[in-house]
Amino acid sequence: MTEPTTDTPVPDPDQPSEIEAPANDTSTTRTPEEEIAGLKAVIQDLNDQVLRATAAAENARRRADEDIAKSRKFAIESFAEQLLPVLDSMDAALATEQATLEQMKEGVQATQGQLISALERSKVFAVAPGAGDKFDPNLHQAISVVPSELEANTVVTTLQKGYVIAERVLRPALVTVSSGTAG
Repeated sequence: MTEPTTDTPVPDPDQPSEIEAPANDTSTTRTPEEEIAGLKAVIQDLNDQVLRATAAAENARRRADEDIAKSRKFAIESFAEQLLPVLDSMDAALATEQATLEQMKEGVQATQGQLISALERSKVFAVAPGAGDKFDPNLHQAISVVPSELEANTVVTTLQKGYVIAERVLRPALVTVSSGTAG
């Protein structure tokens, strides 16, 4: 591929095509052969420019694809780093031979706190509706409808927490819903 020359004019599509005659040519008009040769030179330069622009676009697309692949490959790295202290706490708890029930409970609660904190830093939040909260089919999954003194279509009990990540449901909360009639 040849480099474009800076002295080759690029024709203006709105103007009639006129290629300047060489300096040693004293005539004001060019022969058809000279005009064709000049136009061929312009076409060759334009083709070279198109090839270079196409190559640059392909390189940019390839680099973007590589960046996306790296992002996907290492996206979980930050989350995994946040979970390592949780794992360390669990290892420490298992290494303890003579812990009392109260010590074990405190350790589990501390480890749970670490896990919740790691999840929240990654924008993962629990969905745990309380009794009387309005049933939301976008966040809750009704396991059953039960007679209750609560208003119809409200949560009676939460059987399992749900979770959202950045406002997207990972898992809906499993709930029982009031039919609105006390049995």
